[in-house]
Amino acid sequence: MRTFLRRLVATAAVPMGRSSTTVAAAPPVVLKVGDALRDRRLFTDGEVEAYAGLSGDRNPVHLDDVFARQVGGFEHGRVVHGMLVASLFPALVAAHFPGAVYARQSLKFAAPVYVGKEVLVQVQVLHIRASATKYIVKFGTKCFTNGSENSPAVDGEALTVLPSLRLRDNN
Repeated sequence: MRTFLRRLVATAAVPMGRSSTTVAAAPPVVLKVGDALRDRRLFTDGEVEAYAGLSGDRNPVHLDDVFARQVGGFEHGRVVHGMLVASLFPALVAAHFPGAVYARQSLKFAAPVYVGKEVLVQVQVLHIRASATKYIVKFGTKCFTNGSENSPAVDGEALTVLPSLRLRDNN
């Protein structure tokens, strides 16, 4: 499967060392149906505690390791708030498309995300519709635990409004 990041790497200009040769800028990478943006992330104790304070969600399964294990039944301890995990989707889109507007998100929480454990977050283009000045893009949104696409934690779809289909180079 061709991913967005593979295309980015394939089209990126590579410096030619210390020679005086200049490398022409690569053509802009344009988002297409099937493209995927991915990132890896882990949530720290401090981030989960800060989110609990900001959101008011002080459920002890997020803040108390013993409670999470014994009462919540979470074998690896405290879990990250589901909505905090879901915040990775609009963050990933906006990082590559400044000015993006997140219009809608559906979510299914399939498995816990544990504090301090890495997740793989992915948004994949399902549909693109052009309007007069913007693009309406439907993304499949997924978050995986254990760094593997075999361990889904969050699944859903998002509808976004993008000002452009050109990927912002974050390097």
